[in-house]
Amino acid sequence: MATHQLSRRTLLRGLGVSMALPWMESVRAFGDDAKDAAKLNEPPTRMAILFSGCGYHSHEWWAKDSGSQMELGKVLHPLNGFKDRMVFIRGLYNAEALKGNIHSSQTGNLLSGAPLSAGGTIRSGTSIDQVVAQKIGHQTKLPSLVLGCEKANPSVHKNYSMLYSSHISWSSPTTPTPLEVYPALAFDQLFKDKAQRGDQSVLDAVLADAQDFRRDISKLDQQKLDEYLNSVREVEQRIKQAGKRGELQGWRPTLTKPNIARPKDGYPQDIVEHMRLMSDILVLAFQTDTTRVCTLKLNNDHGTLRFPHLGIDYMIHHLLSHSDTDDWLKVNQFFLEQMGYIARRLDSIQEGERTALDNSMIMLCSSMLTGHHDATKLPVVMVGGGGKIKGGQNLDYLDNSNRQMCRLFLSMMDKMGVRLDKFGDATQPLAEV
Repeated sequence: MATHQLSRRTLLRGLGVSMALPWMESVRAFGDDAKDAAKLNEPPTRMAILFSGCGYHSHEWWAKDSGSQMELGKVLHPLNGFKDRMVFIRGLYNAEALKGNIHSSQTGNLLSGAPLSAGGTIRSGTSIDQVVAQKIGHQTKLPSLVLGCEKANPSVHKNYSMLYSSHISWSSPTTPTPLEVYPALAFDQLFKDKAQRGDQSVLDAVLADAQDFRRDISKLDQQKLDEYLNSVREVEQRIKQAGKRGELQGWRPTLTKPNIARPKDGYPQDIVEHMRLMSDILVLAFQTDTTRVCTLKLNNDHGTLRFPHLGIDYMIHHLLSHSDTDDWLKVNQFFLEQMGYIARRLDSIQEGERTALDNSMIMLCSSMLTGHHDATKLPVVMVGGGGKIKGGQNLDYLDNSNRQMCRLFLSMMDKMGVRLDKFGDATQPLAEV
């Protein structure tokens, strides 16, 4: 079969809908054939940054040894299957975050290293994801995807805006990137030409185009396309069901059933399903090359989520973080399970000789090591590496005089093809990453 010379922007199209193609052996769907024909069939490097607020259990966030022999603290046990592709990083910090010593002042500049304005005014710095998106975002349908599982808090706490603790992605020093917390609308961003309400299935809209396209690809790619379309359908159905359930997570309605009709597009009541849907949407975004940059804020710093599915409904997330209890450990592991789930999903997607996980950098971080506001050494773990980072590493920079978190960001940007001489307070990348 002759290899198709398709633009990387090739989409399945329908009325008001477009769906990017997954990676296929017989279709060149990545790269820019006008610029570099030799790289047409190479899957791209992606970058995802996950965030959970308030840090982790002070006795169970650690790693010993390296490679397959790496031993992990209990918080990290959900990542045990990825030791050979993991990078555990200890000792990095953000000097500007030490000035306020509260949640907002430690989170608003987590991904930029920029100084923050106090007094309720808003000024931070453009975050790493948006710097990358501004440089390479024109290559995909969406420059970036910014997702969250807890709504922003616009109040002020101890002289700092709580918008800082509600947003990790900043499009400019004064503009937090719009945060999508509704799974249905996040899904629309991927596949609809304009985010809109409506009952039409994305798959139904592009089915005719998909059938035409299917005739011109190999049998192996036909199977891959069918599996991909089935996964889209599954997410559609789960979003529809999530929209039929309650409104705000943590809020308990006074009626057993709503007394007015609920909209189909909703904010899932079940935090487990909410995080799983957002994780699936992140995977779909990367799988379809709709974007190569994504941030997923699992909760706010100083957040109010509760976790009844863990048997922990007596205290909000922020207050739990102030003590190293078994319940706090369970909550930590729940957040790490989201990273493990994303890694497994990406690893199940074959892209040539590698998997989508091999072609992605997935980083999880928090703005403090523990709930006691310790930002002198930030918790960082990476899985994947975009095929460009050695896995199985256990790195310790605590005794290094140049241990800026922004050095890691310079390294990550370099892997994404964005090369800067300076970012935040860093002027050189981490050599090991």
